[in-house]
Amino acid sequence: MNLKVNGQVRKCQADGDTPLLWILREDLGLTGTKFGCGAGQCGACTVHLDGQALRSCVMPVASLNGRNITTIEGLSPDRSHVLQQAWIEHQVPQCGYCQSGMLMAAAALLKTTPHPSDQQIDAAMTNLCRCGTYPRVRAAIHTAAGKLKPLAGKKGGKI
Repeated sequence: MNLKVNGQVRKCQADGDTPLLWILREDLGLTGTKFGCGAGQCGACTVHLDGQALRSCVMPVASLNGRNITTIEGLSPDRSHVLQQAWIEHQVPQCGYCQSGMLMAAAALLKTTPHPSDQQIDAAMTNLCRCGTYPRVRAAIHTAAGKLKPLAGKKGGKI
């Protein structure tokens, strides 16, 4: 099957029920997406599927042929993404394990809700952080939202 990952078509041979997470990490070498719980609960494995946040540990690869997948590596190759800069500014990461999933969830939120309220952030950010950096995450999302470049005629901002 063909997977479009970070803008490139990649060939993949795996059982159809293999979770996307393992294809990304083991077959494609994209280790920024983390394994956390394996049950779709913690969010460490969050990637985008056609622009929507998705827990990759529970998504069978058979359902993804030809779809657009974006991992943390595809968000920005050099930490220049507005969210990554806000994460650094607010010193969000502590242990850092959940952060790639958090960033991907935040990017999906800002794509649909360019200036979210605290309540919208709390509702969208269902990823778990063992270090409890949720107030910093919220502050960083607000900072990034303030720096978004509007797209004429489109919902959301350019992220």
